[in-house]
Amino acid sequence: MKCGAQISLYVMADDFVRVILSSIEAMAPFRERLRIETDDISTLVVGPPELIFPTMREMFVAAARSGHHVAMHATVSRGCPGEPDMDICEPAERSAFDTDLEERKRRAAQAVAEAQETGQCAAVQFSLYPLGPAEYMDEIYGCIDFLKASPVFDRAKNYCTRLAGDAGPVFEALSQAWLGFGDPNAHVAIDLTVSANSPSQDAAA
Repeated sequence: MKCGAQISLYVMADDFVRVILSSIEAMAPFRERLRIETDDISTLVVGPPELIFPTMREMFVAAARSGHHVAMHATVSRGCPGEPDMDICEPAERSAFDTDLEERKRRAAQAVAEAQETGQCAAVQFSLYPLGPAEYMDEIYGCIDFLKASPVFDRAKNYCTRLAGDAGPVFEALSQAWLGFGDPNAHVAIDLTVSANSPSQDAAA
């Protein structure tokens, strides 16, 4: 199974080149276990599913600490039938999908509660797409229940859910949504946009 993300980072500042390049460099601790490729549109990250969101977190936090308004858009996917299986994507642990939905919600909530904070605030809106199985809405509703009970839940929006808080728990909530909900043998995707230091954040509150 192939697991990965296409990530695009946008920096609203004159020195955007420096910020973007230093943010890509922040992913260096993960490079030995990941395939990372950058072109003029996005950065591809492929590897073990449990490392995808931590890698994205480090990239985003590095950019946000510049103090500039930054935004990241990503498409995250696992199990796409159009992509080849890759040994590099082998997870470190067996999927939790075989456990009861309520237990998966509890485990996800615990992981968010235990997530280390970064000192950097972030806001994200995202949509989860567990493709394939007929009972996919049960997985989506279960994920929404988990998110509503988490400390980073902000509010429901049309076609997506908004999270806000420290980037550590926020990215952990995204990772848990992607890893804990949706059949691990099916195609599961997330579309997200995350922002920090936005000049319109007060208006959005």
